[in-house]
Amino acid sequence: MVECSVPNHGARRRLDVWLALWYPGLSRARWQALIQNGHVLVDGRHRKPRHLLSGGEQISYVIPPTEPLELEPEAIPLDILFEDDDLIAVNKSPGMVTHPAPGHTRGTLVHALLHHCENLAGIGGTLRPGIIHRLDKDTSGIILAAKSQVAMSHLQAQFKQRKIAKKYLAILHGSPTPRTGKIDAPIGRKVNDRKKMGIWAPHSRQAISHYNVLEDLRVASLVEVRIKTGRTHQIRVHLASIGCPVVGDGLYGGRHSHEEPHAIRQMLHAHVLAFQHPTSETPLLLTAPVPDDMSRLLDTLSSNTNC
Repeated sequence: MVECSVPNHGARRRLDVWLALWYPGLSRARWQALIQNGHVLVDGRHRKPRHLLSGGEQISYVIPPTEPLELEPEAIPLDILFEDDDLIAVNKSPGMVTHPAPGHTRGTLVHALLHHCENLAGIGGTLRPGIIHRLDKDTSGIILAAKSQVAMSHLQAQFKQRKIAKKYLAILHGSPTPRTGKIDAPIGRKVNDRKKMGIWAPHSRQAISHYNVLEDLRVASLVEVRIKTGRTHQIRVHLASIGCPVVGDGLYGGRHSHEEPHAIRQMLHAHVLAFQHPTSETPLLLTAPVPDDMSRLLDTLSSNTNC
């Protein structure tokens, strides 16, 4: 059992927030789980993560041993863009699920990372070891994974503070007007379809996307999208909301999903990621090449445009 006292300047802070600041080796999400599972006491009493401190309290906690990981590593090839002792950046192929979920218990990026990286098990959680952020199954591009708890906490903080620059490439039905714009529309889960997100839905959260048309392709366009926030399905929802859904998006494409151009998955690619290295604090700029299916579709559309 570890004990510590809350200083006066800890007053009016949430319990989980203060613990994450006091001990940055664990993420706020990890502290929330420890609090909810009864591993943290405030003056000898169980409290909720949102409990507001007054200053002067005695905190006692136990960090239990890492849960044994039940996932079996799999020798799945990885397209590695960057790797050192602290992190690994992978160009995820379309069709690969990021982490295990119902219906996807094998063949995920997590299974591949567990095979490739030593001592990854348990970092940040049992089923999502090392995973800092995720991409939809059919979205390709850059994903970061941490190889230590300290690196994970540092990278998670950069995402939360919106210090990580993210650029995506998307092929859209039609071309947005104006060619450069900002979509500022909150996103939340739809009440009548829990698998689908929507703008101005109940309990929506702020979502901001900036787009720039790189190339007009007659019936389609190639667009670069920069996101200030990282809501679920954000780019797909925002672009569909202005009448230019992502080609191949069966969930948000509406009538466009069956029109030309056609693709078997959404043509969305996490192209660029810029962030600060978690230990050296040097800037890193990573770029993921466009996947073959997206490149072929662009070539076809360009040929048709030039006819």
